[in-house]
Amino acid sequence: MGDQQEENMGMSSVLKEVQELAEKFKVEEDEQYISPYAHLEKATVLQEARIFHDPVAVRENPRKCCTVIAQLLHLQNTGQFLSGTEATEVFFGVTKLFMSDDASLRRMVYLFIKDVAETCNPDDVIIVTSCLTKDMTCDVDLYRANALRVLVRIVDAAMLGAIERYVKQAVVDSSGQVSSSALVSASHLFVSSPECAAVVRRWISETQEATSSPNEMVQFHAMQLLYQIKSHDRLGVSKLVSQFSQRNSLRSPLALVLLVRYTAKLLHDEHSEGRNTGSSISEGSPVTKAGYHFLESSLRHKSELVVYEAARAICNLPATEPQDLSPAISVLQLFLSSPKPAVRFASIRTLAMVANSHPRIVSKCNEDLEALIGDTNRSIATLAITTLLKTGSENSIDRLLKQISSFLTDIADEYKITIVRSLQKLCLTYPAKHRVLVGFLSNFLREEGGFDFKRSIVSSIVALIRTVPETTESSLLHLCEFIEDCEFTMLSTQILHLLGELGPQTTAPARYIRFIYNRVILENSAVRAAAVSALAKFAASCPSLRTSIMTLMKRSLVDEDDETRDRTSIAVSVLEEAMAKYPYVAPPEDAAAEDIPADKPVDGDTAAYLLLEPLPMSFDKLERSLKAYMAAPMAMQNPEPVTLATLPVVEDTPAEIMKAQSMDAADAEISGLGDLNGLEDKKKEIVDPAAAVYAIPELAALGRAFRSSTPVQLTESETEYVVTCIKHIFENHVVLQFTVQNTIDEQRLDNVTVLVDDSGTDVFTASGEIAATGIRCGDTKHCFTILERNTEAALTSSHFTCELRFTVVQIDPVSGEEEGDSFEEEYPLEDLEVATSDFMAKVSVPDFRKAWEAVGNANEVMEKFALQFKKMEDAVSAVIDFLGMQACDGTAALKPNAGNKPHMLHMSGVFMGNQQVLSRAQIAMQGDNGSGVVLKIAVRSDDPNISRMVADCIH
Repeated sequence: MGDQQEENMGMSSVLKEVQELAEKFKVEEDEQYISPYAHLEKATVLQEARIFHDPVAVRENPRKCCTVIAQLLHLQNTGQFLSGTEATEVFFGVTKLFMSDDASLRRMVYLFIKDVAETCNPDDVIIVTSCLTKDMTCDVDLYRANALRVLVRIVDAAMLGAIERYVKQAVVDSSGQVSSSALVSASHLFVSSPECAAVVRRWISETQEATSSPNEMVQFHAMQLLYQIKSHDRLGVSKLVSQFSQRNSLRSPLALVLLVRYTAKLLHDEHSEGRNTGSSISEGSPVTKAGYHFLESSLRHKSELVVYEAARAICNLPATEPQDLSPAISVLQLFLSSPKPAVRFASIRTLAMVANSHPRIVSKCNEDLEALIGDTNRSIATLAITTLLKTGSENSIDRLLKQISSFLTDIADEYKITIVRSLQKLCLTYPAKHRVLVGFLSNFLREEGGFDFKRSIVSSIVALIRTVPETTESSLLHLCEFIEDCEFTMLSTQILHLLGELGPQTTAPARYIRFIYNRVILENSAVRAAAVSALAKFAASCPSLRTSIMTLMKRSLVDEDDETRDRTSIAVSVLEEAMAKYPYVAPPEDAAAEDIPADKPVDGDTAAYLLLEPLPMSFDKLERSLKAYMAAPMAMQNPEPVTLATLPVVEDTPAEIMKAQSMDAADAEISGLGDLNGLEDKKKEIVDPAAAVYAIPELAALGRAFRSSTPVQLTESETEYVVTCIKHIFENHVVLQFTVQNTIDEQRLDNVTVLVDDSGTDVFTASGEIAATGIRCGDTKHCFTILERNTEAALTSSHFTCELRFTVVQIDPVSGEEEGDSFEEEYPLEDLEVATSDFMAKVSVPDFRKAWEAVGNANEVMEKFALQFKKMEDAVSAVIDFLGMQACDGTAALKPNAGNKPHMLHMSGVFMGNQQVLSRAQIAMQGDNGSGVVLKIAVRSDDPNISRMVADCIH
């Protein structure tokens, strides 16, 4: 009993001590950490720096000197820079510390010199250079190595010659520390200036010798420097790679990793230059075969670092076949069971990348990938799931979804979004599983999650509706259930817009009315307004529902929100007029199903036209078109009412073109619903490129510019006079705006014009010039040349020889006063082409297929061409450039894994005279060896002459 009491007392004392320690640590954690350098004053530190001048104090208290240097560096790094006098004084004091033998102090001296030397007087740097040179030739390896690193940071090309001999000797020094420092220093010198690079190139034999060093780090740095020296010599790089890959002399894993990367780059270059003519990498050119053989042999290295780098290099090689990838995939499969998380993550990330192009070969790793779904590292688990979704078979989908459902609840939203995107791609691969996959996605719409996660699910479901029509009705019902309890206004409005567009086209449109009307009753003003618009679209599309929908909509005529009331008022007024003019007649109850007419508006129904037909341009383009209309001189303003037909044509902005070209077809469809990927950044103000033309009265009389081309370079950017040209297209004229920049200090350019030789064309005649004057060095001014178009001649591409003509006035660069006589000068420019495509505005259409059918084939022109391109991508880009049109539906980019399958390109534009032009082009590789490209193109417009001119743009 007594023993038990003693034991209990002992336990109590222990617990008491633990509690006291916990409270102590809590107090220490609550105390805010204050840096010892937080309240430094520069004057105080400079006063303390005088210790550097006291030899006794330096010898007896080197730690104090280290502290003062640390304080000086802190001042320097926090923006409290030393003035010229202060830096010189401190710099001289620090040089006296070279007399100390304390290793820590010497290292601080090196750090200070490296940081401060760039701000000091060059004369002061010369003094410290002699100290560093002395250290570089001493017996202490640590001093020699550090002195080398500091010295190369402060010397220039002129001073490098004095120490070149010492650095070359250090490169092959027996000490690995010194040799490695010399190689790293040489690498820094190589990129510092062309003069220093020329000196370093002379050390190639010493660098080559260093690659045989027994020290692994020396081998690594020597390999890096050797590649730097030879990087601009392709043959030299090829010899470097073949020499070390065959000699097998590198023992450093890091050096071998570099060699693997250089080999992979060499193979990429071989492919891009067309030297790999075999059907696979292992059957290509001799260089390709030797490089692939080295990469494959590196898979058997004892270092995991080298093995993984070789496997990753093989997987990233272009034009690989499954048999080429097989050795690398086997190695990566072994790494999946590694106890090291970094190795598992690296291997599965590479496998996920390969699965995008070769899912079948990665599928043999599925068993190992499934074992990683429960990995403690969430990144690894997420990659395992997404890779399985790419490689799994149709039969394994249900099992995978069961595993994912328990996993998704435990991970962050960023990982969930990645998995959702993979599920979307899986549904596109196996459309028959759409019910299971859409149901799985919709279940997580009702789970906890942030806006980005919910938005990704909605985007995926919408994309599936567009690409797999069978999912439409079930998906719309899932989205209806989601907006019943959706806390995100943006998602609710987007879904309501989708319901208004697709709901009336389903077999039972009335089932969605209840969900939409609930939003009118329960939601905020933005959602109510969107719900009213959706109800109006249902009423306009389905005459049988108009009476019941009108009853619901009229309740919103007294809504407290202005936007909701206005939308309701417009819709009710339009629908009442349509119902009075075209009353709906219900079919008899005993009528057969085939005798019941389709529930759709009759021809001429004003409600269907006003509420369903979209604007011919987006609101953004409408705004830009109105601004362009108002920006033109008042003489060009049309006194008649402004209509869509009279507004100037505005082209797609570069951001819109890039977005259209980077989207696939599904994403292009989604973009029609609005921005499901978040609010866009505020757009930059777009300046009308023809503003400079309108500012000149003589040119403003030509009328409104139809379009303006992108600037064309007529000189190199490094020449004395830099000239670019913008072509402004008018109804009967082309105004060439030449932007001229002068780069010569001693000259001013007056009476600057560009002579355009029109003797080689019958289409254009140079009819006038407007000169620029007073162009000093650095100034940029505009001069203009007017080309008059012969409207009776066929519009074809015309080439012009151009020559810059001006008067040179010698001036004083400082004062700007004239010196000496002026003289006439001529400067040749590059030839300029005015092509038919310059008369085509890049304007996309919301629905290309509908627009194509609406134009009809009455004026269609079809042609077939053989183009000399080796790659499909190049051919697609060239066709777009030839025609000057805008690619639609994301067809500017080839589909992934398309191989050499024919590619269909959709293009639209507006030709001079506001003539809409549409084109469909099929591009296919000719023959199995890809010797060329076959182009079949069809062009449609309302004018057969324009269709012919556009088709003839291919050359």
